[in-house]
Order: sequence, then structure tokens, then C-alpha cells
Amino acid sequence: MTSVKTHTIPRIYPGTPVKNTFVRAIIRHALLICVLFVLLYPLLWLLGASFRPNNEVFNGLGLFSENYTIQNYIDGWGAGSASFTRYFGNSLLVTVVSILGNLFSCSLTAYAFARLNFPFKNALFAILIGTMLLPMHVTLVPQYILFNKLGWINTYFPLTIPHWLGVDAFFIFLMVQFIRNLPRELDESARLDGCGHFGIFLRIVMPLSLPAIGTTAMFTFIWTWNDFLGPLLYLNRSDMQTVPLALNAFLDSTGQSSYGELFAMSVLSLAPIVGFFIVSQRLLIEGIATTGMK
Repeated sequence: MTSVKTHTIPRIYPGTPVKNTFVRAIIRHALLICVLFVLLYPLLWLLGASFRPNNEVFNGLGLFSENYTIQNYIDGWGAGSASFTRYFGNSLLVTVVSILGNLFSCSLTAYAFARLNFPFKNALFAILIGTMLLPMHVTLVPQYILFNKLGWINTYFPLTIPHWLGVDAFFIFLMVQFIRNLPRELDESARLDGCGHFGIFLRIVMPLSLPAIGTTAMFTFIWTWNDFLGPLLYLNRSDMQTVPLALNAFLDSTGQSSYGELFAMSVLSLAPIVGFFIVSQRLLIEGIATTGMK
């Protein structure tokens, strides 16, 4: 006669696990909200200060004030030798051309390193990655001399043309890691249909690399839009200035700075970055999360 093993079923008390989970979730979300408030407090204070009169901007660290005005936005938009319509247009022009240049040159370079075989491929890729360790200040003077000899000072060429030559090693590395994860069987199928390297690049690799492309576009937009040193070096004409240079014009070394107008225009300058991030955040997160994964 065989013996049958019996298993004791643990007694579950109704409501206890669910209640503990609910309490932990409430505590976790409360802590996250507190951390989020601490991180966003400077931006919230900036937004509140942009609506205060100049004599009340630094009255306290509170977010609210008794007197609110939109005069800072009106005066700030028309301040300077040109209105902020011109400055925003200049920044937008430089940013869009830089994004297109990075997407074109970095994607082609990344495809070559990820899919093609050519002499000294690994050595060249190692040198490319090594340039990421080189401080920008080392090449600053030689670049300025080169652009000066080319007659590019007081033009947007020094700020845009390098992006069309594949000089951003970070984005090339990002795309190389992403393209390497794409199945090579897709390339072989495309070759059977008569596609060459450019056909495979345009019809197979680029559509499947949208997360990496979105990440490249997002970071290029932020870095170019916020760039201060480049326009400061190469743009001497006031009508060609970008938004960061225009914001710096509100600061006066004599102490007569217009902080209300500065904060108002700073809020407006953040709007394109926030909007671009909201639109492309899915591609940005997916691109960062999947790059380098096998």
C-alpha cells in the first residue's frame, strides 16, 4: 500500500499582504514626490521669480509672491539690440542644421564601423573612442586658428559644419552599438533583393535604428541649444547671437542686472528643450536602454 504525501497549505489571512503592499506603495510614492519636489524646486522658483517685479525677485526663497506681473516677459523680449525673435531664430537655425549633420554623418560612420570590413578598422575605432577622452580645451585654439584662416568667423559655419563631418564620437559609438545588435540576416535578405550598402543603410538599418536616432537628435538639440562657448568665440555681431549669449547680456558687471527679465527669458528658453523631450522621450529612453544589450 503506497503512502500519499500530503502538503499543508499555508493559511492566508485576507487583507494582510494587500494592506502591507498598499502601505509600502504609499510610502514609496510619497518619498518619490518629495525627491521630485526638491529636484524641481529651482525650476519652480525660476518660474515664480519671472513674474515678480525686479525689486522683489530676491525677497525670499518662497514660490509665491503678493505681486505678479508679466512686464518682465514684455520688456525682456524686446531687450537688446535685436528682439528675442531674432535670437530664437538664430538658435533654431544652428540647432536644426547641427541635428541634421549629426544624424547624417554619425549614422554613416557608425554603419561603416558596424557592418563593413576595411583595413585598420579596429584601430581607427579605438582612436575614435580615444578622442572622447580629449578635453575640448586642447583643440580650442587650433580650431579657432583654422576657422579664422577659412574666413568663418562671424558665420555659423564653425558651429554647424563640424557636425556634418562625423566629429561627435559619442553618437557614433552609440549608433555602432545599436547597429551591431541588428540581425545580419536582414542584410543578407536585402542583398538577395539587389540592395547595396546604401540600400541596406536606408531601407533596413535606419528604420530599425530610430531609438538611437532619437537619442542622438535629443542630445544634439540640448547641447547645441545650450552652447555658450562656441557662439561666444565665433559670433561677434549682436544680430547673429544665439539665446545663451542674449541671456548673458542681461547681466551687468556694474550691478545693474535685470534679473526679472533674465528669469523670464530663461523660462522661455527652456520651453523648446522641455517640448522636444516630451515628444521624443520614448525614443530617448528606448535608445539608452537597448544600446549595448545583447
